[in-house]
Amino acid sequence: MHPYIRYRRQMARHSLRQFLASMVNSLEILGLVFAPVALGLLAFLSMPVMLAVTHGAASALAAIAGQAMLVALPVLLLRKRLHPADAVAWERTLPVPAALGWRGDWLVAGRLVGWMAGACAVSAAIWLYQWPAWLRPVWGRALGALAASLALGWALATAIVAARRLRLRQRGIPRRPGLRPGVAAGASYAPRPLRPRYLALWHRLFWLPFWRGENKVGVQQCALLLAALAGAAAWSTHALPLPRAALGLFTSLALVLLVDRGDKAVREQAAAIAQPLAMWPLAPQPLLLAARGFTLLPALLVLALLASVLAAPLPAAASGLRGGLAVLWLAAAAGAAVALVVLPAPPRGRVVLVALSILLLTAIGSELWA
Repeated sequence: MHPYIRYRRQMARHSLRQFLASMVNSLEILGLVFAPVALGLLAFLSMPVMLAVTHGAASALAAIAGQAMLVALPVLLLRKRLHPADAVAWERTLPVPAALGWRGDWLVAGRLVGWMAGACAVSAAIWLYQWPAWLRPVWGRALGALAASLALGWALATAIVAARRLRLRQRGIPRRPGLRPGVAAGASYAPRPLRPRYLALWHRLFWLPFWRGENKVGVQQCALLLAALAGAAAWSTHALPLPRAALGLFTSLALVLLVDRGDKAVREQAAAIAQPLAMWPLAPQPLLLAARGFTLLPALLVLALLASVLAAPLPAAASGLRGGLAVLWLAAAAGAAVALVVLPAPPRGRVVLVALSILLLTAIGSELWA
């Protein structure tokens, strides 16, 4: 094995071990809570592709494309750990041929795609063991479509890792967050005259860093907000041909994760700037309280949308909505969001709080409609 390939594989293995070590508490609690439905979720993993071949070529191609994106999703989320920016900057000094770089990207992406392929294989084996009537005449084509989706997902995951490597090799090490192009490191920043001082500081210290360089918290929060809004709209209006309990689970999950991820990012940013902020001639507590309070605004927007739809006289009442439980769900969702931001829970306790919030909201939401 080429030394560069060995280096890339060992770096990816070490990064994934660190990630799993940091997720031990979360995986233990989530496994305990969601163990009863884990087998059902695993069986559902390959069902859309295998079932789509019974509905024509267009549906099969769309399902293969969607499954390929699902297979490549772990690589997209963990691309920074698979190939850190500092390692890419160091590799710029090495005589690495383009073909060797692509081979390393292909093998590194294959580590995560292999896990997904194993899960899909178990899922397909479950369906072959069950042997439903719709699968019997098309089982060969169904397995071929599943294999094609895995191969396409591997190619897409390789392209994701390679795109990051090539982009960082061209740009070098990203600029430090907080500096504008053309602004010297020692230059002072004067906020806009009409903007309050603490709002300007929040904008510079908490808002802009979430959109710069390798920090993708802003994109993450926008995706979670859109998911929560879409789930709330589909759940309250029953616009999708899915069980309302499943839509309620998705909405509760997206809403709780929206608050949890946002508050965690603010806490990490506050810890990063705590030392320089302590030397400034201002009281940092109002700034930190405002920054953490702003993480509740997206959740309040989702709850306001849901409340406005549920309060509509005709559609909601005609569908058998239980008004008292709807108010209880909104109050429980608001209370869970505030608890995530206010309570100083340790990492393990925070995971418990997130899991219990999701379970509580899902249990109440499953009884909203008669």
